[in-house]
Amino acid sequence: MSEQKQDHVDRILAQWRRERPDLDVEPMGILGRLKRLGTHLGREVEAVLMTHGLSTSAFDVLATLRRSGAPHRLSPGELMEMTMVSSGTMTNRIDQLEKAGLVERIVNPQDRRSVLIALTEKGLATVEEAVGAHVANQQRLTRNLTAEDKAAFDRLLKKFLSDFE
Repeated sequence: MSEQKQDHVDRILAQWRRERPDLDVEPMGILGRLKRLGTHLGREVEAVLMTHGLSTSAFDVLATLRRSGAPHRLSPGELMEMTMVSSGTMTNRIDQLEKAGLVERIVNPQDRRSVLIALTEKGLATVEEAVGAHVANQQRLTRNLTAEDKAAFDRLLKKFLSDFE
């Protein structure tokens, strides 16, 4: 191993190599580190969003509406597709955000039989503040990576993810 100190995953891999030298456990290291990293990052992201009164799932919906551009309205189906959740899950999220005054259901002017989900003024102000803090947090969380590290990491993750998407 290079100058990097051993981590928790290294210890697990060493145990498996000792107990089952017949197994190639290299992928276990990659996937184990990704899982641990996801857990750590998720906690950090959640902590920042909670300071704005948002769960990660609520932020996901508000951010999706915000980045869709003015007038910040999408159909429930478009929201489901962009956030990759089920119909029931999306309905529950919309209901909770509507109760909080962050979104509203409006009649779709193109098809009066359907509704659009729109950010309210309060929702827009909330997501504007939260997304600024979220991006600053992401910068903080990746600060120990060089620009080259970030580009290489992003390229490798994109390549790995492409097998699933």
